[in-house]
Amino acid sequence: MGSCAQRYIRMTDSASSALVECRSLSFGYGERRILDNLSLTIPRGKVTALMGASGGGKTTVLRLIGGQVQAQAGEVLFDGHDVGQLDAKELYAARRRMGMLFQFGALFTDLSVFDNVAFPLREHTTLTEDLVRDIVLMKLNAVGLRGARDLMPSEISGGMARRVALARAIALDPELIMYDEPFAGLDPISLGTAAQLIRRLNDTLGITSLVVSHDLEETFRIADQVIILANGRIAAQGTPDEVRHSEDPLVRQFVLAQAEGPVHFHYPGPTLDDDFGPVMAGRAGQSGRSGSRT
Repeated sequence: MGSCAQRYIRMTDSASSALVECRSLSFGYGERRILDNLSLTIPRGKVTALMGASGGGKTTVLRLIGGQVQAQAGEVLFDGHDVGQLDAKELYAARRRMGMLFQFGALFTDLSVFDNVAFPLREHTTLTEDLVRDIVLMKLNAVGLRGARDLMPSEISGGMARRVALARAIALDPELIMYDEPFAGLDPISLGTAAQLIRRLNDTLGITSLVVSHDLEETFRIADQVIILANGRIAAQGTPDEVRHSEDPLVRQFVLAQAEGPVHFHYPGPTLDDDFGPVMAGRAGQSGRSGSRT
């Protein structure tokens, strides 16, 4: 068992039920701290939703798990291995066990639907073209688009593009699929279809799903666990029903979509007096109040 790939055989039953663990994780850009001593667990075989206000570090967590960026403190464990300590070959092997659905799909525009889904198989395996064809058609069938195999990305809708991207994400039969805003920009029918696909594929394939989303209703409907991030830490964690009925002011503001609460409208900065002087500050304040009534 000397090769790096062999180090990534699934852990035995005696191992932790968590596929991903973040331990005392800290990360920031410059002086701005995005994650502050964050600890969370992503259980195997479940759909975990990662939610919170924009800029709260949700996508950063996905990037840390995938090894695109490294934590400044703490650990990110994938199947018991610290992602930040892996060398290039080991990280490559770990990433083969992960699937990623990017916001808006991120399909290759010059490749057909078929070739988009076939891309990871051709890139990461030595399968024959006959086997690649069979796998691609099975994955496209799973998302309801086997008949669209010959179309180009410019010839399909946004919802269909998201489903093609999902077929590509499951092409290598990953253990973990990370979804970055899978419902953004979708019409109600496409949104419902995407949510059902995430839940069904998770249960059918026995995979682990981590969903970053702002869509409360659909996300709460399919998630087993919801984690809400705020100020770089966990504000709430539990089942959708537990989070929905949380009494925490910040969580209630998020769940009920309240404009006023712990998250303020104005970004921290100098006072109006500092920027405009007492007289102009009064006028600016009145203008802001009158504008808020329109």
